Amino acid sequence: MANHTQRTVNMNRKSIAVILSGCGNRDGAEIHESTLTLWAIHRHGAEYQCYAPDIAQHHVINHLTGMEMNESRNVLVESARIARGQIRDLATFQAEAHDGLVIPGGSGAAKNLSSFAFDGPDCQIHPDVKRAVQSMAQAGKPIGALCIAPTLLARILPGITITTGQDPATAEAITAMGSQHQPTLHGEIIIDHVHKIVTTPCYMLDSRVDQIGDGADHLIAALLELMAV
Repeated sequence: MANHTQRTVNMNRKSIAVILSGCGNRDGAEIHESTLTLWAIHRHGAEYQCYAPDIAQHHVINHLTGMEMNESRNVLVESARIARGQIRDLATFQAEAHDGLVIPGGSGAAKNLSSFAFDGPDCQIHPDVKRAVQSMAQAGKPIGALCIAPTLLARILPGITITTGQDPATAEAITAMGSQHQPTLHGEIIIDHVHKIVTTPCYMLDSRVDQIGDGADHLIAALLELMAV
């Protein structure tokens, strides 16, 4: 009977999709933001499923030297490092399978999931990312984004209110894309209750790992509250 009860509880847990963009802050998903987001999801009693697009990275950076390397890596394959192999091609994403969506930051969000790092407010968004975000928004399901990733939401869903911390240039780009930026400090979140969007600055500020954890924890808690609305 106890085992049956546990299975029932697990089936009733909220499911949050997490879109990764590689592995490593300079050319993929920021590892601390990604893992602490996964930790926060489980800490708050929900489950997660990781996704990433099956595409080549824009480039590969040596994280020791900061120099570009003469090699090619795949975003889905690299993201599988963070997800411990439990990851799906983003092309298979279906909004009805999940209660919420989160996109951690890292340069991969601005280089692989979009071209924001190069084109700013005129950036292009990868079609599978755009489809996932739009389908969740149309279903009225909450969406979270950390660090630089809120810029993708500003491009896909103009008119939202988000944060990326304190950087004036990024705030200006968000305004140019038709959304509003609110400055924040370590661990703080901005909740757009109308559009069910939650964002936090993370490494857009000069942060410690515990401050990243605070931001991820607060963001996931807020997402789960929005699911109950």
